[in-house]
Amino acid sequence: MAEALAEGGTKSAAPRGGAGPSPGVFEQLGAVADAVLYEGYLLYPYRRSSAKNRVRWQFGVLFPRDWVEADGPVTPGVSGSADSWYQQTECLLRVRQPGSARVRVRVRYLQMQRKQVQEAGHRPVESLRTDDGTVHLTFDEALPRECEVELPLDELLRGGHTFAVGAAAGEDVETLPEGAGRVVRTREEVRAETAVTAERLADDLCRIRVRTTNTAPAPAPRTTRDEALRRALIATHTLLGGDGAEFVSLIDPPAGLEAPVRACRNEFTFPVLGGESGDTGTVLLSAPIILPDHPQVAPESPGDLHDAAEIDEILTLRTMLLTDEEKREARATDPRAAAILDRVDTMPQEVFERLHGAVRSLTPATPAAPADRLSDPAGSPAPVTAAATPAGRLPDPVGSPAPATPAPPADRPAWWQEGADDGLSPTRDTVLVDGVPLGGGSRVRLRPRGRGADAQDMFLAGRSAEVAAVFHDVDGSVHLAVTLDDDPAAELNHWYGRFHYFRPDELEPLGPAGPDEPSAPAPAAAPARHTTDSETPAAEAE
Repeated sequence: MAEALAEGGTKSAAPRGGAGPSPGVFEQLGAVADAVLYEGYLLYPYRRSSAKNRVRWQFGVLFPRDWVEADGPVTPGVSGSADSWYQQTECLLRVRQPGSARVRVRVRYLQMQRKQVQEAGHRPVESLRTDDGTVHLTFDEALPRECEVELPLDELLRGGHTFAVGAAAGEDVETLPEGAGRVVRTREEVRAETAVTAERLADDLCRIRVRTTNTAPAPAPRTTRDEALRRALIATHTLLGGDGAEFVSLIDPPAGLEAPVRACRNEFTFPVLGGESGDTGTVLLSAPIILPDHPQVAPESPGDLHDAAEIDEILTLRTMLLTDEEKREARATDPRAAAILDRVDTMPQEVFERLHGAVRSLTPATPAAPADRLSDPAGSPAPVTAAATPAGRLPDPVGSPAPATPAPPADRPAWWQEGADDGLSPTRDTVLVDGVPLGGGSRVRLRPRGRGADAQDMFLAGRSAEVAAVFHDVDGSVHLAVTLDDDPAAELNHWYGRFHYFRPDELEPLGPAGPDEPSAPAPAAAPARHTTDSETPAAEAE
C-alpha cells in the first residue's frame, strides 16, 4: 500500500463528520481489492516459460483510445475482460445527512514495468546467472498505483469534479554482484483522469457516476498489445465511500428502487457493496471482475495465489510438487512468485490443514413430521416425499427468505452413519410440488428464485425441463436434477450425469408433452425487456 501512495494521487484533508465509513473502511476491503488488482498477474506454475504466463493482463485494462479503437469502437458491457479506453461506474446513493454528505473515491490500478536483464557491457539478454547461482530473467512486472479524492456531495451535484490518476515515467537500475551485469526497470508515463458527477433523483436519492479514462497519446497503429500495455491502466477498479450517505445494492436493491437501479449503466466494471450484509452500505467496490455483494477473502487463506477462482489447497499442493529447477525459474521470474514459494515451503501444518475446507452454512433444521412411506405393489418402500412452497409464480423482485428445509425423519440415521442412504433412490424418489409428485421423467418449468439463485440459473428462467433424479443433501434439503427440453446435448448430458440442479420451490409442474408439442422454451411469465449488456442486471420480476 505504501508503494501505491508513493505515486502522489490527490487526497483531501477535509474533516469528516456524521455517520459513514471510518478512515480505515477501504482497508477493510483491502484483501478483496488486492485480489482484484493481482488476479491473473502470474498463474501457477509461476514460471516465465509457462504458456499461460505469456499472455497476461486480462482484466480492467484501459488503453489509449485511438489504439484500442483502431479497428472500430469498443462495445460497452459490464465485463471487464474486454479491452477498453474508459471504465464507468454508476450507482445509487441514499442521502442520510443532507448538506453535509461527502463521497470518497479511490481509483487503483497497476502500471506495467519492463524488467530487462543486461549482461556486462549493458547488452540486453533474456536470462543471466551470476556466480552465486542466482538466475535473473527478463520479464514484465507491475507496480500498484492509486489516487483518492474526497468531495462534498453538493459539489458533485453542482457540476462534478475531475482529477488526475496517472503515474509518472521512471527507471530503476540494480547492479548485479561482481560486475556480472545489471537489471534495468523502466516505466512509461500513464496519463489518465477520473470524473465524478452526481444527479439528484429524489430528495434523498442520487445517482453517482465515476468515469476513468486513459488520456495518453496512442502508440503507432500496429503496435503490439504487449507494447501498448506500457501506457495502459491494468486491473483498474474503484472504491467508493459515503459519509452521511449509503450506497444501494445493484444486485438486491431495496423495495421501490428496482427501476432506478436498472437505469444505472456500468461499463467494463460492476459495483458491489462491501462491509457487512444488507441491501445498503457505506462502501462500494466497482471491479472489472463481477463479484457478489459483500465479497470476502476466506480467512483460512494465508496469502494471494493470484488465481482467486481456484482452490487454495490444490494450488498449494501443486506448488509444493514443483521440481527444484522449476522453483528456481519461478523465483527468478517475479518477486511475487518467490514470495508464494517461500510461503508454501514454510507453511505450518496447522495452516495447511485449514485449507482443506470449512463449513459456514449450517443452520438449525426446522422440525417436521416424517413423510409417510407406503409400499408399492412390489413390496418395496415408496419414494420419500417432501413438501415444497408453491412454484406457480415468479419470486418477489428483491427475493424472499428461502423456506425452511424439512428435517430428515427422526428414525433415519445421521448422514455420516451407516444406513443413512437406505431406502433412498434418486431415480425413483419424488418430491411434492403444488400437490404434484415430481420425480424421474416429470416435466417442469424452471422458476429460479430472485434472491440467492445461482447467476447461471437466472438465464434459464421460464425454460421447460425434464427431471432426471431427486437428491437429498446431507443438511436435509432436496434438489432435483433436470435436463433442458431444448438442449441438443440433453441426451448426452444425461448419459454423463451432467445436470442443472433446482430446489422444489424453483419448479412448476407441467403435464406430459403431447406427441406434436415442440420442446422449445416457453415464454417467460413477464414480458421480455430489451436491454444492453451495460444495464444493471437487477431482478426483472415485479
